[in-house]
Amino acid sequence: MADGKVAALARTRGSTAAVEQPAGAAGAALVLSLFGPGGAIVLDRVAERLGLSKQQLAETMGVSPETVYRADRARARRTQARAAEMLEIIGRISAWAGGERQALAWYRGEPLPAFGGRTAESLVKDGKAAAVRDFLDHVATGGFA
Repeated sequence: MADGKVAALARTRGSTAAVEQPAGAAGAALVLSLFGPGGAIVLDRVAERLGLSKQQLAETMGVSPETVYRADRARARRTQARAAEMLEIIGRISAWAGGERQALAWYRGEPLPAFGGRTAESLVKDGKAAAVRDFLDHVATGGFA
C-alpha cells in the first residue's frame, strides 16, 4: 500500500462507526481493524472476518493461492494494496448492504450497469478500484446507479 494511503488510513483510526463517518472512512476503518503488529493487513484475519477460506480469499482478491499462504508474499506491496482496496470498498457499503458478509456478496456478485455489468470484484482485479470508489460516492450523494 502506498505510504500516503497508509497515513490517510491511520488518521481515520479515531472513529469507527459507519454512520458517523464519510463513506471512505468506513472502508478505512475496516482496513485498519485488520492490520497486524508488523504494520500489514493480516490475510488470515480478513478470511476469518469475511467467512472465507484462504483459497476463496485469494480468488476474491485476484491473487494466487500461494500468496495468502506465504508470509513474504502476503506482505508484498501489491498484495497489501489489493487487500486494502477490496476491504475499503466492502467497508464502504457494509452499512447499505446490511453487514460485511452481505457487502462481500455484493462485491463479488452484483453486476454494475454503469460498468457494463461487471462486478466490483472484477473491476478491482483490473486495477479500477478508484472507479468503483467514485461510483459509490456518486450513489451515496443521490446519483443513479
